[in-house]
Formats: sequence, C-alpha cells, structure tokens
Amino acid sequence: MKKTILLSGFLLSLLSSTFAQDRLMGKAFATRSVVMAQHGMVCTSHPLSTQAGIDVLRSGGNAIDAAIAANAMEGLVEPHVNGIGGDLFAIVWDAKTKKLYGLNASGRSPYSLTLAEFQKRGLTHIPSDGPLPVSTPGCVDGWFELHKRFGKTPMPKILSHAIRYAREGYPVHDEAAFYWPSMIARFGKYPNVKETYAPNGAAPKRGEIFKNPALANTLEKIAKGGRDAFYKGEIAQTIDAFMKKVGGYLSAKDLADHTSEWVEPVSTNYRGYDIWELPPNSQGIATLQILNLLEPYDFSKVSWGSPEHIHQFVEAKKLAFEDRAKYYADPAFAKIPVNELISKSYAAERRKLIDPNRAASRVDAGNPALREGDTIYLTVADEEGNMVSLIQSNYRGFGSGW
Repeated sequence: MKKTILLSGFLLSLLSSTFAQDRLMGKAFATRSVVMAQHGMVCTSHPLSTQAGIDVLRSGGNAIDAAIAANAMEGLVEPHVNGIGGDLFAIVWDAKTKKLYGLNASGRSPYSLTLAEFQKRGLTHIPSDGPLPVSTPGCVDGWFELHKRFGKTPMPKILSHAIRYAREGYPVHDEAAFYWPSMIARFGKYPNVKETYAPNGAAPKRGEIFKNPALANTLEKIAKGGRDAFYKGEIAQTIDAFMKKVGGYLSAKDLADHTSEWVEPVSTNYRGYDIWELPPNSQGIATLQILNLLEPYDFSKVSWGSPEHIHQFVEAKKLAFEDRAKYYADPAFAKIPVNELISKSYAAERRKLIDPNRAASRVDAGNPALREGDTIYLTVADEEGNMVSLIQSNYRGFGSGW
C-alpha cells in the first residue's frame, strides 16, 4: 500500500505541475481532477450508484456493504449492462485477516439444457438472444455470500437506496438512453419487456424520469426474505412459469440448487506490482496474460495512444484472447492449465509471435504445457482498509432479452 500511495502522490504532483505549466503556456490540458478521500472511496460508472455506496459508508457500513448497495443501484440505472438476472465476480481484501478472498457467483446452465437439445435444434453455438443463453442468475446469491462473510449493515438498509429510486424514479443518463431504443426494437414485442422498459410506448429519452416499480417490489422481497426469497420463493416460481411459457429451460430446481463458490485468486507480478484476478470460469486471467506479454516493452519511450503503443497492446490481446477461447472453461468439467497460462515462461514463448512491424491477421491458441508437447465494474474501499473489486453483468445489452 505504501508503495502505491507514494507513487500516486508523486504522479499527482507531477500531473498538477504539468497542468499548471500547460495552462500558463495556453495549451489544452486535462480537466478531470483526481478524486481523493480520507475515509473511503466508491468508484462506479453512474453517480447514483456511487452515491448509494457513499451513503452506506457514511452510515457506518463497510466496503462490502457499500459495494452491494452500489451494485443494486447499477442494476436499476444501467439495466443495459447488469442486473439481478446476471452473474457476479468479486475479490475482497479483508483488513482483519490481511487476506484476499475470491467469490465466483456465476450461474450454471439449466439441468435440462443439454447438448442433445442443441443438436435437436440444429445449433452449433449458443445464440445471443432468446431463452437458450439464459443461465441461473448468480448475482443475488453473490450479494448474500459477500454479506454473510464480511457485511455489517442489515440488507434492508443496503438495498433501500435502489428500492427508493426504483419506486420514485431517476433521470435516464446518456449511455442508457443511447442503447435503450435498440433493446425496445429487438424485444419490445414481448409484453413484459414493453411494460417494464417502455411504459409510455417508447424507450425513455435522456433526462426522462424512469421508474421500475416491479424491480422495487422484487428488491423489497429480497431485502426482507434473504436470498431464499429469490431462489426458492415466489420469485423462483414466477421465473419457472415464465420460462416454460416462452420455451426456456431455467427451472425452479435450477434456482433452488444454485450456490456461489469461494475461490483462491491468482496473480502475476507486473514490474513490481502483484496483480490479482479470479481463475476461470472468470475471464480475469486474460489480464494477467496480457500484462506478462507486455512487461518487457518500455512504454516510457512510446507515446500513449500512438500506433506503436496500440499495436503492442492489440497484438498481446489477440494472443491472450485466443487462449481464452480455447482454455477458459468451467473447472468442474475441464482441466484448465491456469498456472501455465499466467507463467512468465509461457508469455516469453508467446511473445515471439508479436511482429513489431506487422499486425497478425490471425493467431492460434498456444500450448501452455510448453515442455509437455464486455459489463459494469465497481470498486470500494473503506477507512478500515477493506477493499472490494466487483464485476456484475447480464452478459450483453439488456441480457438475452428474456
């Protein structure tokens, strides 16, 4: 922590002096100030989500409580990228035990959605839309797993912020307003979508007040009844009935049997800093692979955003993403060579494929055995030193539309 804080302080003073010089010389300069705080920090992609987290911290909650509050609000104000029908991944630094904890709260495929079902339909891949890509929602169970282990504020209080705004409404911001019409165009023919997301017959426009009372009711039931209110109660039965009606496969049994899993985070060292991610089925280790590939390049001699800088990053990303496509899977069903994929020796071997003067038109996945032959993100820190890094997603814009 000291190293990071000292470096941040140095960079801040350096940037400040640079901005001041640029101002004196009449040059354009960055206008977004660095945000700093003494007692906690909440970073999200929407001001209301950030405010919900800050309110929880101010009322005595910790980073875990604030992260859940912020995530619940995100599901309301940015429904095009996340929500309680999606999955959750989190890494928690617990100040008391001085240890990192990883939570995989992603949902499994429905029991009845077998390979034979896809073959019967003549499908060779999972479609993006409709009932087939729907897996068991892991988000709500993830909230309660995090809260059971680390939380201290009662869940009704944590979720009260999202409930209030869902009932009273909030002004739709630019990004959501941009994507909303395309969702209505694709899924507006379904009554449940139209009633919820186009109550006035059209997608809400920028600045228009949008209310989601159905979500408020659902969150209230979850706040009062706990995770079982979602996975075993009336909500689960409603989901089961709806999926049967539209030809889906997610059932009440899928929901009742769902569990999250605590996992050990994995890491690599990038120029003196340990970077931690969750292992598959999370895609986080792609970041570690990319960092390993890029480590030898001297970016101090390359202009940020220059063709050379972009080329190096994109080529490294290509290599990591090919491995992602081949090797990242559910560890319950596949043996994944995680340690080999994030090793320095494997990165050195793969780096040889990067041509500094030419972009690769295609690359193949590597052999990590070597000698053997997009979503919301939020992070919160509190004054006790607890920190949370959390990703929660419904897979794609407004999920699969179901």
